[in-house]
Amino acid sequence: MKNARMTIDLNCDMGELPHLLLDGTEEALMQEISSANIACGGHAGSVESMQALVKLATKYGVAVGAHVSYPDRTNFGRKEMPMSADEIEETVHSQISILAKVAAELGTRVHHVKPHGALYHAAQKNEAIATAIANAAHRFDKTLVLVEQASTAVLSFWSKRGHSTMAEAFADRTYEKDGRLRSRHLPAALISDPALAAEQAVGIARDQLVIAGDGSRLRLEAQTICLHGDTPGAVGNAKGIKIALRDAGITLAAHPQH
Repeated sequence: MKNARMTIDLNCDMGELPHLLLDGTEEALMQEISSANIACGGHAGSVESMQALVKLATKYGVAVGAHVSYPDRTNFGRKEMPMSADEIEETVHSQISILAKVAAELGTRVHHVKPHGALYHAAQKNEAIATAIANAAHRFDKTLVLVEQASTAVLSFWSKRGHSTMAEAFADRTYEKDGRLRSRHLPAALISDPALAAEQAVGIARDQLVIAGDGSRLRLEAQTICLHGDTPGAVGNAKGIKIALRDAGITLAAHPQH
C-alpha cells in the first residue's frame, strides 16, 4: 500500500443541532467515529447536550474534544468577531472548562481542542488569535491536542511552541485548487454521497491526497479526518467511511496525547 497510514482518527462535530441528539442521529454517529468535537456553548451547545454527548462518547470509547468558537450563537460562530486576543483566550478557556467539568463528573477528560467556523479560519491567518487559542488550552491542560486544517501554517506555529497538534482534512467538504475548503455559500461545497465521502477519506488516509473541485491533486498530510454531524446523510457518510477505511487496511484510533 503506497504511503499507507495504518491508523487515522475520524472526528465529528457534534452538539450543534439539538434535534440530532434527540432523534438518535448523534448516537448513531458516535458508533462510527473515534473522536467527537462537542460544542461547548460558544456557537451552540448546553450543559445538558454536553452531558448527553460525553455519556455517549464514554459508552462507545470515543475521545472527547472541545469545539470552541467565537461566543456568537446568533451567527453560529461563522462570522469573525472584533475581539482582542485576551478576550478570545478567555472565552476559549471558559468553553474548555465547562466541557471539562462535565467530563470530569462523568469520569473522563477532554482530549483535544478544535476551533469552530470563523475562529478556525481566523487562527490560520492571525498569529495573535492562534496564540490565544493555544494559551487557553495550555492554561487548562498542557497535554490537550490542538486541531487545525492540514497544510496551514498555524500547525507548525503551534508545534514550534511546544503544543501537540493534529492536522485535519475533510471527508464531506470539497476543496479548491489552492487547498482552501470550498465556501458553504457555493454549490457542491458539501459531500453528502457516502461513496464519494468514503473515496475522499481513503485518499486522504492512504495516499495523503485529495482531488480538488477542478480535478487538480492536492497533497496533504492529516492525522484526523472530519465529517460534520449536520451534513445531510451524515450517518451514511460515517458508516461508508469506516467500512472503506477498514477495507483499505486502516484502523480508526484517537490521536495520542503527549
